[in-house]
Amino acid sequence: MTQATQDATAGANTGGGGRTPRELSAMLDVEAVAALLTCSTRHVYRLADAGRMPRPVKLGGLVRWSRAAVLDWIAAGCPNCRNGGGR
Repeated sequence: MTQATQDATAGANTGGGGRTPRELSAMLDVEAVAALLTCSTRHVYRLADAGRMPRPVKLGGLVRWSRAAVLDWIAAGCPNCRNGGGR
């Protein structure tokens, strides 16, 4: 299991006791999001590009997702996050 997988799953499955600062991080990289969703990193980018998951935050060349936004989205049943559109 990779470090990102361990960090993502530990943060999602535990009540907070005994977690490291890395696990408590407020921002997730694509590998951590993919681990939470049990999918590939490419699929995470596809979901984000299509507006089907919370938008990432771009920090220079980095792309990160809010841990709270991703966990809330998963808890809500992964609804489509695209806004507007009059089709």
